[in-house]
Amino acid sequence: LEMAAEVVPELQPPGLRTTVVGSFPKPGYLDVADWFKIGTGGESDKATKMYNEMLDKQSKDADYREKLESDLTRATKEVIGIQTECGVSLVTDGEVRRENYIHYLCRFMDGIDFKNLTQKVCRNGAYTTELPTIRSKVTWRGPLDIAAEWRKAQDSTNAPVKYTLPGPMTIMGTTHNAFYEDEKVLAADLADIVNNLIHQLVQSGCRHVQVDEPVFARQPEKALDWGVDMLDRCFERIGSKCEKQVHICCGYPEYLDQIGYAKADPRAYFQLAPAIDKSCVDAASIEDAHCKNDLRLLDAFKRVKVILGVVQVASSRVESQEEIQERLAQALKHISPERLIVAPDCGLALLPLPILREKLMNMCAAARRCSCNEAHASGAGVKRKCPE
Repeated sequence: LEMAAEVVPELQPPGLRTTVVGSFPKPGYLDVADWFKIGTGGESDKATKMYNEMLDKQSKDADYREKLESDLTRATKEVIGIQTECGVSLVTDGEVRRENYIHYLCRFMDGIDFKNLTQKVCRNGAYTTELPTIRSKVTWRGPLDIAAEWRKAQDSTNAPVKYTLPGPMTIMGTTHNAFYEDEKVLAADLADIVNNLIHQLVQSGCRHVQVDEPVFARQPEKALDWGVDMLDRCFERIGSKCEKQVHICCGYPEYLDQIGYAKADPRAYFQLAPAIDKSCVDAASIEDAHCKNDLRLLDAFKRVKVILGVVQVASSRVESQEEIQERLAQALKHISPERLIVAPDCGLALLPLPILREKLMNMCAAARRCSCNEAHASGAGVKRKCPE
């Protein structure tokens, strides 16, 4: 029986736990197509085509391949270093290897055609673009080794590193299905692939895995019909081997500070919360900085931890430590500090680095200093002294 890799026990600093959702801006020296710079909406097919060209060059040029891997290692260390310097307790690799958080994984599946794209209306009509096309049964081909990828990131820091994977509904939302007659069968095939990859991560020592399902917020009825079941299928037989997280945001704009872009209705969180709370996941990531939820939403999570977004990821305005702290104090009237984790709304790839640093520093400072005692007028948790 092969044993899982040994993991150093995690030391939790005082205050509320902090994390990030996934993506970071890619440094200029890194030759990886960037969905966030090229366009997250109707121009996203350009990133797909550019990444195709990079992979082709990588397969033919050993020197280029070696330099790219060196640059990826450097970029991973840099983005993790920024997070730890700001005080983030659970970090990610910044998804610097990916053109976006979905297609990177799909490229290593048979059945998905990245050469002949299909035009599709996406995200409830938010934009139209050309997407990879599912033309046969979806199976894992490889050779991507995500466990080795996670291990490289983990070896660069003493902080625990979270690995992120797209969920079935979100993969389906950014591909065109030209093969499966029953979308639930496609979802099940995708969930089985994700499940196998999560087992590989856990076997290698990864203790925090996040499945991204923002499409849940855009299609809550479908999520409740079968999407949450497929999320459970992604984590099948994982049990307590890792902290199982799901991220459900309401969508990115096409550029920083865009006004009036089409997002999912945040009221979908109220529809989804009871089902997520009954699922196998340990923590649910939701945005709050952009949409300012009715915080009674947190009362609907009886068991699951909530990763609450407290800084906007598509606005250049930097939230002050005081306003973040005030929002957390309000949240703690509805959930115990042990079940509240502090994060940005979503990935940070749209933000310039100076603004990103300020936002994360204020977020982490607020999490450390949050007045936990304010939570106890409503009996939300056990009284404890907050850090100075």
